[in-house]
Amino acid sequence: MKLLLTDSGVSNASILAALVDLLGKPISEASALCIPTAGYGGPYGDPFGPWQFTSGQSDCPMTALGWKSVGVLELTALPSIDKERWVSWVRDTDALLVNGGDALYLCHWMRESGLADLLPSLHDTVYVGLSAGSMVLTPRIGRDFVSWQPPTGDDSTLGVVDFSIFPHLDSPNCPENTMAEAERWAAKIDGPAYATDAQTAIKVTGGDIEVVSEGRWRLFNPESYA
Repeated sequence: MKLLLTDSGVSNASILAALVDLLGKPISEASALCIPTAGYGGPYGDPFGPWQFTSGQSDCPMTALGWKSVGVLELTALPSIDKERWVSWVRDTDALLVNGGDALYLCHWMRESGLADLLPSLHDTVYVGLSAGSMVLTPRIGRDFVSWQPPTGDDSTLGVVDFSIFPHLDSPNCPENTMAEAERWAAKIDGPAYATDAQTAIKVTGGDIEVVSEGRWRLFNPESYA
């Protein structure tokens, strides 16, 4: 897959250009499926965030970028749908737009639905994550971000990429997410980790990683804490 792991959606022209580059064509010629599932998880989940995400009414709308078509893929519904049907929907789309919310809840339903097993075969699909939608592809999120308790009891996620993400750096909605706090969090992560703000995304194509930012970010390496 081609990945665009955003902090807060497509929030500036640089991130938008990165998305178009990954698609290889204008957004107006591309189809998308949005996945709102993470917005229901955790103690702060509610029915409003998923609606805002799917309807394009959020602060940094991902579904309202001018796509040729947009559909909704609710992961909790997939186990009750014939697998061949929903797999064809996913394979036929150009982009997956994955909402924020609770990363461990999202991880659980990616696995339970079968989407996690399908992801490695989606070579041409662009995966666009927002906050938890990005964090779910990392090896682990760190105990600081655990709210919904998964059956595994730990903070591990899908491990599609080999780095972790500390999101919402310096956000007024998350005043505790300071650079100092990110550094403390990173010291407990066994592997490279990025702290990102609302104007930052991480673009991954094959083995290449590029930070796309008009804001503030930092890469922490485990060697720094040896």
